[in-house]
Amino acid sequence: MSRQSQVRRSTTETRIELDLTLDGTGLYDIRTGVGFFDHMLSHIARHGGLDLRVQASGDLHVDEHHLVEDTGLCLGRAIAEALGDKRGIERFGTAFVSMDEALARTVIDLSGRSSHIFLVTFSRESINGFSLEMVREFFQAVAGEGKMNLHVALLYGQNAHHQAEAIFKSFGRALREAVRLTGGSAIPSTKGVL
Repeated sequence: MSRQSQVRRSTTETRIELDLTLDGTGLYDIRTGVGFFDHMLSHIARHGGLDLRVQASGDLHVDEHHLVEDTGLCLGRAIAEALGDKRGIERFGTAFVSMDEALARTVIDLSGRSSHIFLVTFSRESINGFSLEMVREFFQAVAGEGKMNLHVALLYGQNAHHQAEAIFKSFGRALREAVRLTGGSAIPSTKGVL
């Protein structure tokens, strides 16, 4: 069973090509034109055990908003498409990840319904020109298109880079757990559908 997806999105603001393999080995090739964002996306792939290729360009002369949000939309859609009817998946995933002094928690339910809670206060507003408010926008987009309940919390930390890295790593690990195949063939819901 190949759980893969290819998503293409082209608008007047962005152009994104995203290839996802859920049952990968953590390989990634990510080029968005925003170095810090590339670094964060690589953590999702590596710690999520998935293969991820992202080639993205956009109106960075405006700011990174459209590019980051649209990449989130594409990743969410790719996850949903690769999962298909979600037969035999774990469905729920939880991960606590520390990065030095920072600790983040992510909880995922691949419920088929979108909900996003983001309990994070960064210690500064930006890193190398990347506005950290975009982290919330990215995960909001992933949750919406991925049709998942996504709860992200930064429990504590002082260094903004460590805070963000812990968040992205915890998302990757929680996703890895949620998409894990259990060996069964049932859809993990009393409704019979997700």
